[in-house]
Parts: sequence; C-alpha cells; structure tokens
Amino acid sequence: MLIRNGRVIDPENGRILEADILIKDGKIDRIIDRNEVSPEEVIPTGDIVVEADGMLIGPGLADTHVHFRDPGYTYKEDIYTGAEAAKAGGYTQIVLMANTSPKVDNVETLRYVIDKGMETRINIHSCANVSINMAGQVLTDMKALKAAGAVGFTDDGIPLMDSELCYEAMKECIELEVPISFHEENPKLITNNGINRGCASEHYGIEGSPREAEISLIKRDVELAKKLMTETGKSPKLVIQHISTKEGVELVKEGKDAGLDIHAEATPHHFSLTDEAVIKHGTLAKMNPPLRCEEDRVAICEGLKSGVIDLVATDHAPHSAEEKAKPITEAPSGILGLETALGLAVKELVNEGFLSYPELFDRMSLAPCKLYGINGGRLKVGAPADLVIFKADEEWEVRKFKSKSSNSPFVGQKLPGKIHYTICNGQIVYES
Repeated sequence: MLIRNGRVIDPENGRILEADILIKDGKIDRIIDRNEVSPEEVIPTGDIVVEADGMLIGPGLADTHVHFRDPGYTYKEDIYTGAEAAKAGGYTQIVLMANTSPKVDNVETLRYVIDKGMETRINIHSCANVSINMAGQVLTDMKALKAAGAVGFTDDGIPLMDSELCYEAMKECIELEVPISFHEENPKLITNNGINRGCASEHYGIEGSPREAEISLIKRDVELAKKLMTETGKSPKLVIQHISTKEGVELVKEGKDAGLDIHAEATPHHFSLTDEAVIKHGTLAKMNPPLRCEEDRVAICEGLKSGVIDLVATDHAPHSAEEKAKPITEAPSGILGLETALGLAVKELVNEGFLSYPELFDRMSLAPCKLYGINGGRLKVGAPADLVIFKADEEWEVRKFKSKSSNSPFVGQKLPGKIHYTICNGQIVYES
C-alpha cells in the first residue's frame, strides 16, 4: 500500500513531514520525505494507493480507558460493535476496563475478552481487576493475570477505599512493572453521583458530587506512592483516571515534581464541557466524575499543554436509551467517546492553541502506548502500519454511531477533523 501526498505527524520527534508512506507486510517500509526526493527518483507504488492530498496522517490512536460491556452487558455494547466504533474514531489500540459481569478478576474471563478482541482486526488489550469481585477487600492473583495477558490493573467504576489494600496493590504492580489506575471519587462525600455540586445540582435540586470527593482520594494515593518510593526506591506507574478538577491537576503536578511515575487521563468531555451541559442535555451529560466548572475545564487543557496530563482517554461508556431516559438521579453515568474524541481534540485543544498536532498525537497515541508497553504510537520504518488519516479542516456532523448505543451530548454538533481512513497492521479497517 502506498499512501501519498499527505502530511505525516511524527509525535516521537515533534514534527510534521510532507511525505508518502509505503507499507509492506503490515509494517511501514518507507517514509519518503517529498522535500528530499530528487527529481529523477521514482517513488514506488503499491497494489493499493491511498490519496491523502490535503490530509494529515497520524499514528493510530490509543485509548487506555474503554468500556465494551462484554461479557455481561452486551445490550449496551459488545467487543465487536465497540471495535467498529473505535475504527470509526481512528483508534487501533484499545485498553478495556474490567467492570464486566463476570468481572475480569480471573484468567478465564480475561482470556475470553482477549480472544474475542483478536477477531476485530484492531488491537484489543484488557486490564484486570485490582480486587476480587471489585469488592475492595482481597487482591486478585495479579501475577497470574499478568501472565495471562493483562496490561494493567484497575477497579474502575468503584473507588478503592482501603488504603492498605491500595498500598499493597501498588507494591505488587511495581514488581510486575504494569500501570495501576484509580477511579478517584470518595463515595462518603457524594449524595448524588454524576452531577457536580454547583449550578447543575442546584438546577435539579439535588446534592450532587463535590470536588473534594476527587481531591481527597488523589491526595491519598499520591501520598501512598511517595511512601512506597521512600521505602522501596521505586514508584508505581500510578494512573489518575478521568481527572476533573483543577486541584487534581495540581496534585498530579506535585507528584511528578516529587519524582513519582504518575500519569493522568483527561477525557474529551472534561476538556470540552462544563456542568452547564448537564442543565442543557440532562442525563446525556451525566458521568463519573461529573463535569465541573469552566476553571476546571481550562486547567485540564493547560495540564495537557504542560504534559502534567499525558493521556487523552475517552472513558467510552455505552448505555441504552431506556437507561438514559430515567430521571437524573436514577440514570447511569457515562457517555460515548470513541467516535467523537479526535474531532473534539482538534476543536478544543489544537484549534484553541493548547497543543500542536505532534503534541496531540503524543497524548492520544504515543504516551498511552509507552505507558502500557504496547507496540504503537510511532510512525517510523519497521513500526506497525497503524494509521489514522483525517482532514483537519473538514467538518462533519455527529449523527449515527457505529456503537450499539447513542448516549452522547454531542449529537447534532459539527466537529472538525473528519476521519477518512483507519489502517491497522497495513489493512484499511475503516473508510468514510
């Protein structure tokens, strides 16, 4: 395959090249810089030629926080439909969360997820649970789960409240050299989850979720990681999931400054929306942690710019229309993310001057792959031919989803960055 006349985003070297890409046997065979080709040199062609004139070519996107609801809740999404949504969003690497039914706290369920993912033509990885049945009381057999293919550990969806258990889990993950990710919301401080305590909770006449719920647990886990580093000389690969507060961003910065191997995820909805969206869109803008205030949204954008936040992760969370039609205090939290992530990132991060395209693809591809030990995120000779090809200034309207579900507050919006192709292992897996 020859992809020609595009502009190639190289996040590893922080540059954009006017180049053609030749793909052979699922790998990048040549990157031909058009500014360095002599007039007499013949650029090879391919059995398939993709015209990318006026388009950007980046490494396939990588999402470290995805819910495909399989096994157990496949009326919302399954691994096959989730993979189709991922392809449409430009993703070639997916890391699944473990709050399925049964939970991914055992090798059998983990192997089910991984084996089914291998049928999708993109790269599906999975975390396993930190605690058995996500009960927060007893650690899983982390060694066995890593040996069976788990790329990290998390009880995402349920915060871990036992500090001693968190400490032991971090210690185990240091030995296994894998990330451990935490859902930082203290339930003791929350009366109605999914809605920020502020203008949105006042609008609905409920208590809502205060920012202290997130801040308190991030503070605890940063201190636990510092204690471990003092005692062992090593830091866990600590991931603060779906960060939502400016204070949380500052705590992650303090952890980095202290030498911790700490990372943070920002979701597209947290860098695009505020709690006023919940007043406008109701349950379609309800999620955990909730949308916060404008100063929090800006702090997240600034955190991505500085590198304090190094991961853009969607927290893709499908729900049925019937579930989201329930009253605000009863409907489940979560929105779709995979198919709108790149458009929102172009709109809110690149077009607003927070990130260049190489920086964006670092946060959305290279850094996630490096953290989880995944072979992706790089555009260089010999690397897997995992690519997304998109037109930055071409608008498209959010309408129909490849996902089984449609729970998104972005329906009807026009976004930039229309994706034309997603290529994985040298094969076109999505074409607009």
